[in-house]
Amino acid sequence: MKTSIKRVGVLTSGGDSPGMNAAIRAIVRASVYHNLECVGIYRGFEGLMEGDFKELNARSVKNLINRGGTFLKSARSAEFRTKEGREIAYNHLKNANIDALVVIGGDGTFRGAAAFSKEFNFPVIGLPGTIDNDINGTDFTIGYDTALNTVVEAIDKIRDTAHSHNRLFLVEVMGRDAGDLALNAGVGAGAEEILIPEEDLGKDKLVESLRRSKKAGKTSSIIVVSEGDQIGKNIFKLADYIEENLKGYEVRVTVLGHIQRGGSPSCFDRVLASRLGVAAIDALVAGEQNVMIGIKNHEVLSVPFSEAIKKDTSIDTDLIRVSDIVSL
Repeated sequence: MKTSIKRVGVLTSGGDSPGMNAAIRAIVRASVYHNLECVGIYRGFEGLMEGDFKELNARSVKNLINRGGTFLKSARSAEFRTKEGREIAYNHLKNANIDALVVIGGDGTFRGAAAFSKEFNFPVIGLPGTIDNDINGTDFTIGYDTALNTVVEAIDKIRDTAHSHNRLFLVEVMGRDAGDLALNAGVGAGAEEILIPEEDLGKDKLVESLRRSKKAGKTSSIIVVSEGDQIGKNIFKLADYIEENLKGYEVRVTVLGHIQRGGSPSCFDRVLASRLGVAAIDALVAGEQNVMIGIKNHEVLSVPFSEAIKKDTSIDTDLIRVSDIVSL
């Protein structure tokens, strides 16, 4: 069933991720293709409550597909978490004659969007934009592939120094609640150990593993640590513990931080963002709402927000086994 939607708003919320601009570009141009008007909403839900809107057309999104970050800016909003705040946002949308909304972000963005859509029966479609790859219902999130390649490239460079000086490096990567980025980067970069929130290795087992590696002839090591791992109070305390209990290694810490979010998106992320962006407008035209557009087994599909925001702490156990074998 087709709807009477004529004017679509688009915003980015939460942490930025490479490919968000490519998604915005696809949304705007798909809107033009369907004879819809498109409005950019600046600074996420915060801008939505302030009416910070700007008309977009096919030409206003030129030269964006290769740019990282989000030209619409992003912000978190405490006020939008309240029903009163969401009502202010709704009134701004109605006053601007906006009939539907596309939001690009992660778990928190979808929670806010789901509450808004339900309260006001307002059509909202979500696109998964986060480097953590921690959204249910999609194999990949926009920005994950780029961040993964950024992390692997950084670790490759760190390994050169580790090998030159017989040092042990702890490399912290993003992933507060999910270890997917750390696990895949660790395997791809040949890390000796990978510490993720889903698997509690423990400090003593870690030291014993490193001791075995040293006996096997390894003179340097890389340990990839997800920022959400609970093995130590923080990565610096963990480094102190290893130095106290494992002689013969100089331990160094590298926190990659926000470098993982920046940079030009990979081809994979550009294509993914383009596919999902077009599918978001197709879904609105078809009458869908309160869903996320994701990808499973290379097929684009719609997933209810209620399913997308479920916390699933499972991890690829086969990849953990691969990591254990190839790090001997």
